[in-house]
Amino acid sequence: MPTFVKFLIAEDHSGGWSKEDQRAARLHVGALSLSKLADGLLDPKLVLSWLLGALGAPAAYAGMLVPIREAGALLPQLLLGGWLGRMQHRRWMWVVGSAVQGAAAALIAIVALVLEGWQAGLGICGLLAVLAVARAACSVSYKDILGKTVAQTRRGGVTGLAGSLSAAGVLVFAVLMLTGVLRSQAAVIGAVALAGLCWGLAALVLAGLSEERSTPETVEGIGQRYLKILREDANLRRFVLVRGLLVSAALAPPYMVMLTAQDGGALGTLGALVLASSGASLLSSYVWGRMSDHNSPKVLALAGALSALAMVAAIAAVGLGVAQTPGVMPTILFGLMLAYHGIRQARSVYLVDISEEDRRGPNAALANTAIGVLLLVAGGVGGALSIAGPVLALAGFAGMAGMGGLLALTLREVAD
Repeated sequence: MPTFVKFLIAEDHSGGWSKEDQRAARLHVGALSLSKLADGLLDPKLVLSWLLGALGAPAAYAGMLVPIREAGALLPQLLLGGWLGRMQHRRWMWVVGSAVQGAAAALIAIVALVLEGWQAGLGICGLLAVLAVARAACSVSYKDILGKTVAQTRRGGVTGLAGSLSAAGVLVFAVLMLTGVLRSQAAVIGAVALAGLCWGLAALVLAGLSEERSTPETVEGIGQRYLKILREDANLRRFVLVRGLLVSAALAPPYMVMLTAQDGGALGTLGALVLASSGASLLSSYVWGRMSDHNSPKVLALAGALSALAMVAAIAAVGLGVAQTPGVMPTILFGLMLAYHGIRQARSVYLVDISEEDRRGPNAALANTAIGVLLLVAGGVGGALSIAGPVLALAGFAGMAGMGGLLALTLREVAD
């Protein structure tokens, strides 16, 4: 392992860094970096939305992309969590999920090459649904794998470093688009195909991870365990509520983009949007990850407050008449994405840290399934509010983020 990578991941007070630790860290960072890079290259709310517009698909299909991706990646996790509990080696669910995502991305690229109009829209949305379910398998299994193979005080460093490395790759993609090197439809389709390759490579990398055998659960015990967890774990229920309120940070960016898109501002370009998101991830993911290793509830509170402030700043920019001023809204969006990546890092680390070894999979499945439902509800509320304009939707999301940040302060502290 390169010395600087070893230092970034291992700087803690837990003692030595064995060869097996180093190998596990390399494989986690490699697989997760490739997967996150693929996510950025095939971002539904940015890249696929632009591609559907270029292919002449009706606007309704573009509007379906984010709900399909988010709900599809969360709602199946309760069922998938049951399957995970019966597996002795949990990494294989992630490996298969990553491979299926790669195949779906490759097929999306093929559809974009051979179809146009509503047929392209239908085909891409259908394949995105397949990709989303495969993503759900990766999500519900990864926290269990991470908890089994990486020490508690290093998990945020591993995932944060992977986020920063992948963001650097997406940043290059954004710069190439902004400079005009990659501004053709063929280049965007090529990026989607490259995403498929990255997911395939990620599957191969994590397949080589050494993982202790888990004790399979019985089919009958799985349902009973989920009911018991929901009934008895008040802190987990509170965490789900916190995370549900903080989904506002993920739902707000399109409404901020609406404030400038009408006048063709910088945020109306695909390259600028990708640059804002990847730049925020590159600069903050590792820092947020290490902070989460020390106190993830406070990171959730801080990131929630920052996201609410960013949304209030966007509303203020409209009120002051400076929303269309070059640089104003891009800066605010950048700040929101900084907070969003903090929320992502902290919620993942906290869920792993509060879960016992035999509860990581079930807790992740329960939390993510609940968030899938809450996300659909929050998205519907935001859509209803947006009828009166994006400012009202942002006001509602800012209130949600603020409440989520405050409630995060009541979460149980993680034991060392």
